[in-house]
Amino acid sequence: MSIPLANVRVAIVGSGPAGFYAAEALQKAAPDIAIDLIDRLPTPFGLVRGGVAPDHPKIKSVTRIFDRIASHVGFRYLGHVRVGTDVSLDELRERYHVVLLAYGADTDRLLGIPGESLPGSHAATEFVAWYNGNPDYADAHFDLAQREVAVVGIGNVAMDVARILAKPTSVLAGTDLADHALQALAQAAVHTIHLVARRGPVQAACTTPELRELGELEGVDVVVNPRDLELDAASEAQLAAMEDRNPAKNLDVLRDWAARPRTGAARQVVLHFNASPVALSGTERVDGMTIVRNRLESDGRGSVRAVATDETFTLPVGVVFRSVGYKGRAIPGVPFDERNGVVPNLNGRVVEQVGSATPVPGLYVAGWIKRGPQGIIGTNKLCATDTVTQVLADVAAGALPAHRVDVSSIDALLAERQVTVTSWSDWQTLDREEQARGAAVGRPRVKITNVAEMLEIIRASRG
Repeated sequence: MSIPLANVRVAIVGSGPAGFYAAEALQKAAPDIAIDLIDRLPTPFGLVRGGVAPDHPKIKSVTRIFDRIASHVGFRYLGHVRVGTDVSLDELRERYHVVLLAYGADTDRLLGIPGESLPGSHAATEFVAWYNGNPDYADAHFDLAQREVAVVGIGNVAMDVARILAKPTSVLAGTDLADHALQALAQAAVHTIHLVARRGPVQAACTTPELRELGELEGVDVVVNPRDLELDAASEAQLAAMEDRNPAKNLDVLRDWAARPRTGAARQVVLHFNASPVALSGTERVDGMTIVRNRLESDGRGSVRAVATDETFTLPVGVVFRSVGYKGRAIPGVPFDERNGVVPNLNGRVVEQVGSATPVPGLYVAGWIKRGPQGIIGTNKLCATDTVTQVLADVAAGALPAHRVDVSSIDALLAERQVTVTSWSDWQTLDREEQARGAAVGRPRVKITNVAEMLEIIRASRG
């Protein structure tokens, strides 16, 4: 039986870009549609708040669009609700016609090398969450008294980590970097940041603007070995065939750096291409990284693969951040593709298991948990719109679960379980408080990084 679109009740799990863009697409199809946007934190925006680098405020301005989406009739924010703990997926599916999972990918991939579990070895995702004030990582510790650190990977996240470590804290003080991170970075002894890339400069995943920023940092020398910029035949062929000009622009930047004389700056960023970590050394903690030199050869599919040589060297690093990709996590009751770290789906329709073509009625995905950690913020808009197209088709075809939905039943269930659910108005209270704290010290905001403190501020504002 078909349900009129205006009567469809939707739960979106995850309040990052994919979640908001999915809400927007639904609102365009039915302006008064009832949408509950659910997040485990009282604060919305996902990686826009907790992943975008503090010194990139223009990227964060997308939250103005999200504010407008949240102002629509029928939209509710249910913050501080953990799906899988406070409420199960089955309980959501009983209370909504559509459940759309957009909770992203917040864990990391491992290097799979000896010594990776030693103290001093970290996921870049943890460091990013820490300096961005994610409450889950506010108490994390990173030994920044070390002189040399390594960042494994050369995507935009690796660029962010290297830049935050190298940038003067006098500049970072003008951002919304978490207070605890600002204090720790001000006392850091880091002198050399090694960026380690498995393949060559043509295959670097970072964008040119992100790369270029490293060379614009005050008091920082960027070191590139000209040998690393001598392209092998496979990379030459790949570069010539590329429509994307980003790799060529990256090469121009790197060649400029390779020709620069060193200035003896207080800090340096050293790039190592065609290099793979094979072991971390140390007894009590990391005290070095063994690296093998790679050669590149064609993979026969238009790209190149790294093949280890017999040449190795060691970097005397005391901290290592692996930045080799985000990975999604499973929610109890949701099919999951462990290999790829995503929920198995066909164009956004969740399927019963990996390789299946049978959709789970009323269950959908969007964003990184749908397609993996790829693209920029705007990519999530296309991804979410594609998923909503499938939702609308299923509504028209009468393919949604036809059970009766009680609007208040989710509220009663969470109240019975004594879950303190926070609203959009509560978030606005926190937003004002953070901005006020920032204004008092000449910063855009001072983030509140403790959930208990957030809830106390909210309770006080409610009277």
